Amino acid sequence: GQGFELRQPQDKVLVTAGETLTLTCTTTGSVPVGPVKWLRGWGAGNETVYTQWGFFPRVTRVVAQSNTDFSIRIGDVQPEDAGTYYCVKFGKQLHGESNEVLRRGKGTEVSVHAEPTPPVVSGPRHRVGPGQPVSVTCTAGGFFPKDISVKWLKGRDAISAQQPQISPGRTKSSFNMSSTVTMTLQEDDVCSQLVCEVQHPTLTAPRRDTYQLSKALRVSPHVHVVTDPPRPAELNKTVTFTCHVDGFYPRDVVVTWLENKMEMEVQNTSQPAKTPRGLFELRSVVEVKATEENNGSMFTCRVVHDAQDPVSETATLRIAVPARE
Repeated sequence: GQGFELRQPQDKVLVTAGETLTLTCTTTGSVPVGPVKWLRGWGAGNETVYTQWGFFPRVTRVVAQSNTDFSIRIGDVQPEDAGTYYCVKFGKQLHGESNEVLRRGKGTEVSVHAEPTPPVVSGPRHRVGPGQPVSVTCTAGGFFPKDISVKWLKGRDAISAQQPQISPGRTKSSFNMSSTVTMTLQEDDVCSQLVCEVQHPTLTAPRRDTYQLSKALRVSPHVHVVTDPPRPAELNKTVTFTCHVDGFYPRDVVVTWLENKMEMEVQNTSQPAKTPRGLFELRSVVEVKATEENNGSMFTCRVVHDAQDPVSETATLRIAVPARE
């Protein structure tokens, strides 16, 4: 009969992760006894992808039961499936186990393109104040090929970042990316947002994630105590101390009043209100009757903002003592 030939025509195949890969292999001529197998890799580290008798749940034959067409389909391809695939005809040996290679296809080099995961932007663990530097990082993973571009925007303006760090992914055939931008925050950044925009050959449009800079910013309050009336008070009149707590972010704040360093019961503290700049403010009021005993008493408004050290201001109660006759 005719000489036996094995044809594996595909040189290189590119497939996108999640798709089905078809590998073609046909034979002509008289078929010697012995199995046809598909192997990935050649030599010591090879891996059996398909044999007629094994269990390979992701693999189906293109032409079931054929004696001449050994093409296969591999479903739901992932980056780790990249490699060189060989269609191999083994000869049958007398003692059951067939290991003599009769023919081997020239190999099909399979590359798997994979989209990057959606980018994720993360900021620092701790807030920083205005004028301090902060680093924000954007990561995406699981992509192939390696070339990826990252663009950062603050509002509408592009800002410069370090070159993205590219590292091998879980497998040799996928990559991860990390890009960091370092900037100095200002009070007005409480309303700013950063956008990380990732572009990759597998994507039709860039993917982006947004980060509110308010998550990284702390603006400490200005604390100011106003006395009414401002002049020394007449005996038995009411004196009002108002504590103005201005321009802080985030909104968690605790206000206490001390009279001569002893804590007072205070009811009249407003809820933090947002200002047009995006910061918060509040008022806290205590009313005190001017008596001879509390002449010279010190009233302190103490503000603990965002679990930081307290900020305080003190005012002194003064009484106008009428001149003795």
